[in-house]
Amino acid sequence: MSRYILALDQGTTSSRAILFDHHGQPVASAQQEFRQILPRPGHVEHDPEDIWQSQLQTARQALARAQVEPQQVAAVGVTNQRETTVLWERDSGRPVAPAIVWQSRVSAPICEQLRRQGLEELFRRKTGLVLDPYFSGTKIKHLLDATPGLRERAARGEVLFGTVDTFLLWRLSGGRLHVTDPSNASRTLLFNIHTLEWDDELLRVLEVPRAMLPQVCPSSCVYGQCDPQWFGHPIPLAGCAGDQQAATFGQGCFSPGEAKNTYGTGCFMLMNTGTEPVASDHKLLTTVGWQLGDQTTYCLEGAVFVAGSVVQWLRDGLGLIESAAQVEQLARTVPDSGGVYLVPAFVGLGAPYWDPYARGLVIGLTRGTTAGHLARAALESIAFQSADLAEAMQRDSRIRLSSLKVDGGAAANDLLMQMQADLLGVPVRRPRVAETTSLGAAYLAGLAVGFWDSLDHLRRHWALDREFQPEMDPDTRKQRRARWHQAVKRCLGWESPES
Repeated sequence: MSRYILALDQGTTSSRAILFDHHGQPVASAQQEFRQILPRPGHVEHDPEDIWQSQLQTARQALARAQVEPQQVAAVGVTNQRETTVLWERDSGRPVAPAIVWQSRVSAPICEQLRRQGLEELFRRKTGLVLDPYFSGTKIKHLLDATPGLRERAARGEVLFGTVDTFLLWRLSGGRLHVTDPSNASRTLLFNIHTLEWDDELLRVLEVPRAMLPQVCPSSCVYGQCDPQWFGHPIPLAGCAGDQQAATFGQGCFSPGEAKNTYGTGCFMLMNTGTEPVASDHKLLTTVGWQLGDQTTYCLEGAVFVAGSVVQWLRDGLGLIESAAQVEQLARTVPDSGGVYLVPAFVGLGAPYWDPYARGLVIGLTRGTTAGHLARAALESIAFQSADLAEAMQRDSRIRLSSLKVDGGAAANDLLMQMQADLLGVPVRRPRVAETTSLGAAYLAGLAVGFWDSLDHLRRHWALDREFQPEMDPDTRKQRRARWHQAVKRCLGWESPES
């Protein structure tokens, strides 16, 4: 009797594995960090072998800790750091280059060249993405350009491309599977989100041979089986989604208008917009959420670059706190921010501003300003930025947000969650199971093998830890947000492109 689903959650700094039971509850887990390779400023790489070994070991450790035999595992689901690019040889499985991580700006010159050629709107229209080195397509072009003969080998099918999900599924299957799902494919700048196919025009522009691309399969689907050498039993490989889409699925955001926000180093907010892609007029990304059978769900996505890291700045840069957990206690020493606003544009601003030349700003300081006011303003900055994303999503989708589901490390901060509810004017709902990314991968795999029978079944698993109701009156909310936008305006374009 299969009693568990194994979720593999391959992240930017660590690999995790979590075993879930029929109730969607975690039974055992393991986590392992791996090397970050920084060859030069702005360039970030991983060794694909580090990714593979850390993920395989955590999977084995989770099974061992739960004392579960592989025969008891109904399926394996995979979720992954998105956009990170891996190239490897079909015959040997050996990577031909380091993995280029989503954070890397190595392909920025390629993006700039494409922009000068007037191609930005073409990519935006077909892929729903902005032309940025964040995404996989220009990373592939960079690798093919940099290594003589590699493009020709790829055209012959000797060299394969994959995001991390594809590489893991290839390795787990013993080289039998070269697949991805639409949520990951939609982050490559090569995938047409309207036709749900690799786009020949975009492939020509980026000079990427079609022969190196994986087959795109539904997010919930039995792709194949684990090779018995890894776990001693051929467990079905049955679910796949990029990490933010998996978290949205794990939060049960199955209906249009349902949204989640993940509070980590930055924030990622995704809203389910239904079965048709919604173009953004407010610089959000249009992306595939997941595909079940022949039905595709789309999302709008916005990113805040600096969220939890503003708390790290209070700790490491200013020395106001000794640990990140102390920020709530310090912020509660004052009833409000005392008119202080902090815009944490340390690396520019993301959606909906997209200004790489903005820089951080603190305004409203007086002789009465204390460390507590700064701590409170720092937490408010996270909530203000997320409120900007939510407002842009509602305008683009013409769907009113009824509540916001939250996850990520900073979602444990009760004061921040109350601030978020106040500034949104809707309830903020925190689930009991915090591991929503892994849970989403488990759900997708479990649906494919009949471990769970429907979305309604999964919806019943979602359990509330705490709901934060808005307490701020509408006039105060309007005034505070207007004041925030004044502060943001003062920090835009601070640096010049030449500096």
